[in-house]
Amino acid sequence: MADVVCAGILVADIFGSPVDAAPAQGQLVSLDGYLLSAGGCACNTAADLKRLGLEPTVLGKVGDDLFGGFVLQDLRRLGIDTNYVTKSQTKPTSCTFILNVRGEDRRYIHCFGANADFSIGDIDLKCLDGAKVLYMGGYLAMPAFRPSRLAELFQEARRRGVITALDVVIPAGASSPLAQVQPALPYTDVFLPNDDEARALTGRSDPLEQAEALAEINPDCTIVITQGRRGALAKQGRSVVRAGVFRVDAIDESGSGDAFDAGFLAAMLEGKSLNDSLRFASAVGASCTRALGCHAGVFNRKEALEFLADNQLEVTSVSIY
Repeated sequence: MADVVCAGILVADIFGSPVDAAPAQGQLVSLDGYLLSAGGCACNTAADLKRLGLEPTVLGKVGDDLFGGFVLQDLRRLGIDTNYVTKSQTKPTSCTFILNVRGEDRRYIHCFGANADFSIGDIDLKCLDGAKVLYMGGYLAMPAFRPSRLAELFQEARRRGVITALDVVIPAGASSPLAQVQPALPYTDVFLPNDDEARALTGRSDPLEQAEALAEINPDCTIVITQGRRGALAKQGRSVVRAGVFRVDAIDESGSGDAFDAGFLAAMLEGKSLNDSLRFASAVGASCTRALGCHAGVFNRKEALEFLADNQLEVTSVSIY
């Protein structure tokens, strides 16, 4: 039995080490190194939860191909149960190439692949037996997983006493993303978008206004909006707090949002307050950026607590009433 069931996108990630500039047309730019790793929101969050001492399982879909075999092998290497991962017979394993340019945001080249096939029909509800949390990561990057079906899955999880958590990935040019998320939000206990995603969902640019708009759909949902290097804002009922960021020597920011999610869920399961959950999540998220890829730099629980003991993070209340 798993503590946290991590459903969502699974990807074979290829990371390039940082370069000074993106190549021009026809130009060859050399790298110091590269990394092939299992990734995607479901994998990354599960791997980070494992490092924090929890037992995760993964729900997702890969292709019946070389990359699919690698993703399954890498998940097992990370100590993650793969019994509920299915295989597409028509689509390849999803793959992303991540180009890191110093001083700039990452660039992605992505194939949706088997994630486009992942649907409610791939889920064996036995995975929820004994689970504490069901986390859906990368929603909206799985077009076969219809909004009404996610709502049904979250309702079933809640009926079993399982906490529901949702994170999204909104592809460029997506139309009416809120209409696709809204059916599940009334059954979502924790919603974890970043500010770009929250802007696409609400049409608002200020994180506080974004959180208030989302809370109109479900006032009981804990809404946490991450803002990258600008910190995070969380709304839980009538309480709203802002957190800063920890300063670390960042090499690659890939996966830091998933690491934040893992830290927040781990802290929440320990019964930490909203403020302390934000501090713990921010430390885990920051730790991810210290190494190439989505997992290698992430703190284990002991390292996170030691880091928090030595480093302060301001979390302040926001008055909105």
